[in-house]
Amino acid sequence: MIQDPTNQAALGSDVFVSYASQDAAVANSIVQSLEQHGIKCWIAPRDVTPGSQYADEIVGAINDTHVFVLVLSEHAVASAHVGRETERAASKRRRIIVLRTDAAPLTRSFEYFLSESQWIDVAALGVPAALTKLTQAVGQRLAPSLWVSPGLGTDVRDPADRKRKPSYLTIKRVVIAAVFLVVAALVVGVIVRYWPSKQGGSQAPIVAAITDKSIAVLPFVDMSEKKDQEYFGDGMAEEIINMLAQVPNLHVPARTSSFFFKGKSMKIADIARELGVADVLEGSIRRSGNQIRVTAQLVRADNGYHLWSNAYDRPIDDMFKVQDEIANAVVQALQITLMGGPLTRQKGGTQNLDAYQVYLRGLSSMWQNSVASLTAAREDFDRAIKLDPDFGLAWAELSRDTLFLTNNGTFSPKEGYERARQEAQHALQLSPDLSEAHSTLANVHRNYDWDWAASEAEVRQALALDPTNPTALMRAGQLSYTLGRWEDAQRQLQSALVRDPFLTVAIWSLGTAQYGAGRFADADATYRRLLEVAPDYFNGRSFLGKTLLAEGKPEGALAMLQMANENARQVLLPIVLQAAGRKTESDEALRTLITKAADSQAYSVAIAYAYRGDLTLAFQWLDRAYEQRDQGFIAFVGEPLLKNIKGDPRYKAFLKKMNLPEG
Repeated sequence: MIQDPTNQAALGSDVFVSYASQDAAVANSIVQSLEQHGIKCWIAPRDVTPGSQYADEIVGAINDTHVFVLVLSEHAVASAHVGRETERAASKRRRIIVLRTDAAPLTRSFEYFLSESQWIDVAALGVPAALTKLTQAVGQRLAPSLWVSPGLGTDVRDPADRKRKPSYLTIKRVVIAAVFLVVAALVVGVIVRYWPSKQGGSQAPIVAAITDKSIAVLPFVDMSEKKDQEYFGDGMAEEIINMLAQVPNLHVPARTSSFFFKGKSMKIADIARELGVADVLEGSIRRSGNQIRVTAQLVRADNGYHLWSNAYDRPIDDMFKVQDEIANAVVQALQITLMGGPLTRQKGGTQNLDAYQVYLRGLSSMWQNSVASLTAAREDFDRAIKLDPDFGLAWAELSRDTLFLTNNGTFSPKEGYERARQEAQHALQLSPDLSEAHSTLANVHRNYDWDWAASEAEVRQALALDPTNPTALMRAGQLSYTLGRWEDAQRQLQSALVRDPFLTVAIWSLGTAQYGAGRFADADATYRRLLEVAPDYFNGRSFLGKTLLAEGKPEGALAMLQMANENARQVLLPIVLQAAGRKTESDEALRTLITKAADSQAYSVAIAYAYRGDLTLAFQWLDRAYEQRDQGFIAFVGEPLLKNIKGDPRYKAFLKKMNLPEG
């Protein structure tokens, strides 16, 4: 029911407005139109409480409002945030009213959640008429018996009202509303026309269309009495993923994303929607003595039909043959025509079952990405290599684990990167066609050697071996943003996320590319997505804090930093406190940073001085960071916190010294 506008703050809102950041102008016009007629709206970021959890505020607002208004466009369809908001509204049975601004095709999830919604077409009606109709629809939904329709003065559904003459106040309201809507239409038109040029041509995220030739392979469930076959189940799924990934024109999400749902109670349809696939393969594994039974079934996600199922009983020492048979059976069930020969086992593998089992345990530990789990993974990979010294994949994953341990400070850069280099090179000596090993070398050349040409050569080699490898695509994107190639970086990173939607490093890297390109709203959304997927991601909150600062929200940035890990908080606290006007505290935080980070994180001190405008000290610390081979330089070009030094000749000289393009 519509309330007195003077009491709206206390009583909550009537309408939640959902939109993609690119449609902000349209969304704001909707809010103005509705609130002009006494309908209180909730819209982000206007109504987000400073310092609060953004996701909590969104969920609470949807729960507390009566009507959900969606600005539906190609940007909204591509936005994960808009999709989740729409799903939440549908699950809470909120009335959904759609203002459609273009003819972009909908995903299946949008078609499902909007099937019972009221639609208003801007293209057919024009902006003023569409806003009028929207306001009328919302008002009639909130208070059918009391609503005075804009432009009509009465409820148009009451035939008796058609005989009444409009009052002076009604006519006045009509004139005011008409003037407002015309002005709003002009404003929307101008902003929509010129907004892209102001934002550098921000592109909507790449979203893979769901086709019939798409399948996700879930970890096989351990049904053994002793529950001691988990790694065999994981290995079954991983081998099938690797084999199916070789099939042309078949979309298969990578292991990282399929295994994201391990142990989670979710419907097959929901998992398929998250991964963008039409079919899901699930199964179980049960061991009894020396025998093992593997069952597998292929499920159509949209209707739950079982397209195919089978069971395999084999001796435990014949596991690899079982994996091959299941993978081939799935291919036949999907009626896929293979191009380029029969399926083969993953390159760089092993025929030693004990080595393979330990390797799988190492993979499971590594992707938990904590110091303890990475250390445990390293021990497992070492053991697998001792059992089979020619196990190329184990060497490749050992090198990746070494990179992770170096990034979190377990190894010094010199020790860690040299180890990772040697391990990856040995993997390639054993198995020259390992895309993962080339990707690791690309990262070593970029992060430690600062040899951009060598890094690019390794990226090209990795992609030549496997053009859809998510890690290789991610490394290509990371190199692109290091070199200031913003469009390439975002395209490559979005392509990586199409193949592996839950690859957290790629999500973080995409946010970093968007931040460096000055697309702060996009970066904000990407980092929030990262924290939804991995709440404890090492740099997630600190980089979201940086982005909030770039958006002109120092208090929000400070609140986010307070939730970050100690090292990340320490690095940015001097800058954020300075921006918040708390200079004394900022000075103290900078002194603490210098004391703790002078010998290892000089780049952080440099950007703090650059932000303060103390250019001499900023360049002194940049030189110091150069000598330390600080990893901060991999995102040096485009860093907004360095804007005060970019006009100084020393900045261009420094870029030249690093063979970087001008930022």
